[in-house]
Amino acid sequence: MPIHFTESELASRRQHVIDELSRQGLDGLLMFKQESMYYLTGYDTFGYCFFQCFYLGVDGHFFLLTRAPDLRQAQHTSDIEDIRIWVDRAGSNPADDLVAVLKEYGVTGKRLGCEYNAYGLSAAYGRMLDQAVNGLCELEDTSTLVSKFRVIKSEAEIAYVRRAAELADDAMDAAIETAGPGVFEGDILAAMQGAVFRGGGDYPGNEFIIGSGDGALLCRYFTGRETVGDQDQLTLEYAGAFRRYHAALMQTFLTGAPSTEHIAMHKACSDAMEACLETIKPGATMGQVFDTHAAVLDQAGFKDHRMNACGYSLGAMYTPMWMDFPMFYTGNEFELSTNMIFFVHIILMNSDRRNSMTLGQTVRVTDSGVERLSRQPTDLVVV
Repeated sequence: MPIHFTESELASRRQHVIDELSRQGLDGLLMFKQESMYYLTGYDTFGYCFFQCFYLGVDGHFFLLTRAPDLRQAQHTSDIEDIRIWVDRAGSNPADDLVAVLKEYGVTGKRLGCEYNAYGLSAAYGRMLDQAVNGLCELEDTSTLVSKFRVIKSEAEIAYVRRAAELADDAMDAAIETAGPGVFEGDILAAMQGAVFRGGGDYPGNEFIIGSGDGALLCRYFTGRETVGDQDQLTLEYAGAFRRYHAALMQTFLTGAPSTEHIAMHKACSDAMEACLETIKPGATMGQVFDTHAAVLDQAGFKDHRMNACGYSLGAMYTPMWMDFPMFYTGNEFELSTNMIFFVHIILMNSDRRNSMTLGQTVRVTDSGVERLSRQPTDLVVV
């Protein structure tokens, strides 16, 4: 079976979650985040867009409730033995099916944690769930309980992140080789994503981001491809993905002669990146990293053109995005620890002058600082 972690590692992860549930006085956990299910069992699917729930009790017993198309998916990719199916039919209420199984697992009158903040639990499904469990058990929002374990990576996970970083570098090489004046953006995307696939990688958690001209000031994917101009800017943000683990890069390429402002913007981005990487170490907070980024850019005169966040954790993530908990923003007291993986991005967008400049790297927190996972330099790229 394509389970990408040892049985002992998965069991250890579940035990850590069980210990935390016990510490919080909870009797079990209802999970709707696909990332949590993958982390604890290996279960890999995109069927989470429909109602499905993975339950883990403090007694160590667990089950999955899902739809028929995911039965064999779970059998093939996970170590879950008890897989229950709710049936698609007019008027079906899968939350009622969940309650029936929970009763078998003895949760009547118990307190359970619940991942309410999950793409797999829409507002409608959440209301359905709350109504169904009313009178059976008490639910408490524990949306970040598993996430706080996931943020620190094991050696096996780090190996997958390293491979993802190699694939991201390969995609960057393909972009540099392909991009230039008169080149269709679709050809650049094809070369980049093709490099990842040829290397055995996966689709990323969200689309590769590409934009030239005014589109270079956007840091979200949008439909509609353009052709790169002779005097242009091309913003790329993308990730290598391997075994669902991500390593992201970001950079703005230029064509033609770089303008004075573009050169100044790149220097500010580069200086801010180096300052952030010097700040990242065990014991530092996410907020301190952001404040370092902001101070450098503000001092360089770009306060009005920077973002209100400068990166986030990376790991095994699913659509609709590869962004993971937690994020670099001011006041965030979350402390950094060894073997956390972060994407640090420095973004400047001057809407008045229609100029863009970005830099982004993926790093691992070490005992004393950071390890850069990319072999790509952060020099200004002119293609």
